[in-house]
Amino acid sequence: MRLKLTIAYDGAGLAGWQAQNGGNTVQDFIEKAIAETAKQPVRIHGSGRTDAGVHALAQVAHFDVPEGNSMNPFNWVPALNTKLPAAVRVMACEEVADDFHARYSAKGKTYRYDLSTEPVMSPFRAGRAWHLPRQLDPYTLREAMAVFEGRHDFEAFGARRGYETEETSFVRTVTRVDLEEIGWGWRLRYRGEGFLYKMVRLMTGAAVQAAQGRLRVDQVAALLDQAPGLALGKSPYCAPPDGLFLESVEYG
Repeated sequence: MRLKLTIAYDGAGLAGWQAQNGGNTVQDFIEKAIAETAKQPVRIHGSGRTDAGVHALAQVAHFDVPEGNSMNPFNWVPALNTKLPAAVRVMACEEVADDFHARYSAKGKTYRYDLSTEPVMSPFRAGRAWHLPRQLDPYTLREAMAVFEGRHDFEAFGARRGYETEETSFVRTVTRVDLEEIGWGWRLRYRGEGFLYKMVRLMTGAAVQAAQGRLRVDQVAALLDQAPGLALGKSPYCAPPDGLFLESVEYG
């Protein structure tokens, strides 16, 4: 039986999703909880990695239940949550087809980024929003975000992991961007088929630079679809991880 997990976590204090030697990652904690429940090691597969400090409202992962374990999918939720730290929670568990894959079956993802424009940010938003008390023009912010919509080469908005080759594609499709005013700031939302490493943080950083008058919107747009050798460089600012949330993963 293959099970799909929907997972929420507060990334502050965690080393991200991907398992590491230090063991302080979401994948490490969940695999340990599954192993304690199933009485043997089990590997889980996530829809994608999130960096240290990044949060998730609905990360998705799957794993195959070891033979001989007949526990109902519903019962896996409390069984795992009693073994997880308070910052990580399995929100739902359901049986899926044997060919379902949390990463390769995904059709799209939605990320949000929260900006606090309060003169003094509430301590309850520490680690969950980027504090920007300096004046920020929401009209320019929306205009800068809009240039990301569509299918583009986002190489300037993607950090390298070190294993890219000449054949690596940086082309992605951003299907929609939204800017929502919230009581203490702004919420940026990006929907797309997939995102490069740190792409949302780099797009947000560039859009904020424009909204603060440090970049023109046309300069942000010029970073997209750069021809080889154009050498305009990378997005000039990477937003901190604090305000970034993986909001949902969509499947067909």
